[in-house]
Amino acid sequence: MNKKLSYIFIGLFLTLVFFSSCDGKKTKGSRTDTPTSGKIEFFADESFSPFIEEERQQFEFEYPKAHLIARYADDITGFKKLQDLKTCLFFTSRALKAGEVAYFKSKNLIPSVFPIGYDGLAFIVNRNNTDTCITVNDIKRVLSGEVKKWSELYPKSKRGDIEVVFDNPASATLHYVIDSIMGGKNLTADNIVAAKSSKAVIDYVNKNINAIGIIGSNWLNDKRDSTNTTFKKNIHVMSVSIKEKATPMNSWKPYQAYLLDGRYPFARTLYAIVIDPYKALPWSFANYVTGPKGQLILFKTGLLPYRGDISIKTVHVKR
Repeated sequence: MNKKLSYIFIGLFLTLVFFSSCDGKKTKGSRTDTPTSGKIEFFADESFSPFIEEERQQFEFEYPKAHLIARYADDITGFKKLQDLKTCLFFTSRALKAGEVAYFKSKNLIPSVFPIGYDGLAFIVNRNNTDTCITVNDIKRVLSGEVKKWSELYPKSKRGDIEVVFDNPASATLHYVIDSIMGGKNLTADNIVAAKSSKAVIDYVNKNINAIGIIGSNWLNDKRDSTNTTFKKNIHVMSVSIKEKATPMNSWKPYQAYLLDGRYPFARTLYAIVIDPYKALPWSFANYVTGPKGQLILFKTGLLPYRGDISIKTVHVKR
């Protein structure tokens, strides 16, 4: 018997606008980089490394005289490097606060903040865990420590205690959870731990059936599937519902389409923060990421671009 499967495909049509005021002249002072040549070091939150690496490699391919050294660190370290003027470019998941803008202006520096795209905060479980639908309220209960056993969420579960695993205690992921999910309340439950990286979270969940991992959705994309409707096979991505009870019909995964239409509740904006008075290589790379080619790269990694005309189509596939 043929079964009809419905897949959501999302199409991206990019406008040919590339905004940059770089003029290609060499900079003054100790720096020698131009918009398309030279060597710089920039920082990005570790949770963004999959798509940042693809952006960096393609930029260097197009501009062979440019050499970009990516440093992947936690959110606190990245902002500290900016404040100490040890880097001109930082990729993160929040814009500058008013006090931070004032700090840079006090040093006669005008920061530029470019929104570059959106990702979803993903909740992952072991591939042998069949309880994969969860409500926003239950996520809050788990993170607050109110719920510590799987049976409190799913009465028939025999899995015992819940372990919650983050990528890093100072990451953009954790900051998003505290600010946007927990209303500013710190996580104090004793069953919440931090791994060293997003990959370490996936590996931990892969080995522990009791665990819930929390990572950025760009780590989940299966590169073999150009439609971005397939996640990694060694874990399950939980479907999240805003309803009182989660069911497969009212719960959503962090696919691009559901980030776009708002059905997935935990979408965050990604930013490039540039403090480059010479508008040379850091400025040029940030503009590249926000331009047509950079946005297409971001789209292909499973994230939702900030720029471009986007259409969604439902395609029925027989098999």
